[in-house]
Amino acid sequence: MNLKIHKEGLTIILITIVLLTTINFILFWGGYFTPTVHWWVGGISLILFGLVLQFFRNPNRAIFVADNNIIYAPADGKIVVIEEANEDEYFGDKRLQVSIFMSPTNVHVNRNPISGTVNYFKYHPGKYLVAWHPKSSSENERTTTVIDTGEFEVLMRQIAGALAKRIVNYVDEGQQVIQGKDMGFIKFGSRVDLFLPLNAKIEVDINQKVKGNRTIIARL
Repeated sequence: MNLKIHKEGLTIILITIVLLTTINFILFWGGYFTPTVHWWVGGISLILFGLVLQFFRNPNRAIFVADNNIIYAPADGKIVVIEEANEDEYFGDKRLQVSIFMSPTNVHVNRNPISGTVNYFKYHPGKYLVAWHPKSSSENERTTTVIDTGEFEVLMRQIAGALAKRIVNYVDEGQQVIQGKDMGFIKFGSRVDLFLPLNAKIEVDINQKVKGNRTIIARL
């Protein structure tokens, strides 16, 4: 298996290795428990380490076709919202909103849904409501990124959830971004909102599971 680890996880993985190794070393050489308990502790340690590894995995996924008329999923997860909604931070009008909930077991890399120029970027501190809460889009810690293709704009919002305590974003205003390339990372459960033009043809359904750079969210 080609296991690629995202750079955002390297420090946490190193800390996990040191912590679990230290615990097992103390228990084993200190003689605090029986050999059977040592095996159980060792097994649980391996499971915990495996969970940390899988969370920070970063699979290689090139988009099938580079085309700004195709909106690819920017993240892995489940579709929890498809509706017309007022977007008041940037557009100030109605847009098609598509939201993806990312559970702790999903790949948490965020990717550019289209290519273009970043016309707007802003970080908002905030609460940590559960990511599927209706108010999480406006009250939670979040970032807002608007990409302009030259023909239309797409707004993408990274939203921290109840477990997510850090949003990472690699883009800035004026930057040229490429469809499918990494644009950020959210740690430990989160949500991504897309706000699309009203004439976009949605290609996904509520509760559908999607994969970043693989699933087509909409077509223009």
